Amino acid sequence: MARKNIQIGLFIPCYIDQFYPQVGVATLELLQKLGLDVRYPMKQTCCGQPLANSGAEKKAIKTYQNFIRNFSEFDYVVSPSGSCVYHVREHYNILEQTEEVKKVRQNTYELCEFLVDILGIDDLKIRFPHKVGIHQSCHGLRGLKLGKSSELVAESYSKVHRLLEKADGIEIIRLDREDECCGFGGTFSIFEPDVSVKMGKMRVHDHETNGAEIITATDMSCLMHLEGIIRREKKALKVMHIAEILNSNSL
Repeated sequence: MARKNIQIGLFIPCYIDQFYPQVGVATLELLQKLGLDVRYPMKQTCCGQPLANSGAEKKAIKTYQNFIRNFSEFDYVVSPSGSCVYHVREHYNILEQTEEVKKVRQNTYELCEFLVDILGIDDLKIRFPHKVGIHQSCHGLRGLKLGKSSELVAESYSKVHRLLEKADGIEIIRLDREDECCGFGGTFSIFEPDVSVKMGKMRVHDHETNGAEIITATDMSCLMHLEGIIRREKKALKVMHIAEILNSNSL
């Protein structure tokens, strides 16, 4: 692929913009290191997922339309959020399917799948000497098919593992339950907080007992949930979005 000839629209989800801006910066820097022309539309807002999850999808239509206006000019839209990307691809079907809408839906990618599927990259020549546990978000795993989920009888694969496993010094730990939900689930964590916290504690425990130093994921929303539990229980674990790891110092 002639990378200089494609233009990328960078979509940064609202919770990353507000609480974890370093993840947005890491995503931008990584794409620029790869020689891509990356633009950040200044009028972008939310993808509309929170409204839809709360049963108010019709009220989200104007937000959907704003997303299309902001990103229709780009060859690809790339975001460090499997959840938001899945929402754009699958839930913008309630819009009139104009050529612009279809283009945006078809060409919006989560960061890891963009690197692997579009750019054909599996080795970013980075050094990351840490024990890392990978949390596979539900939208990324079962929605975007970033890896094989445990209920399927099929050949194992993981685009996230593929990008991380060649990092110098990294040790990817094995979990007891490798693709279990963290319990965040957007508004689920608000309406069912007790269940949500219990599920999160189970995920943290799995990483901790198997020796992880850092938990990474393609969705900062999952990591935000797990980080809250880690902080309250004063554990030594840390969380890092995969963009931050992939943007680490080169060899």
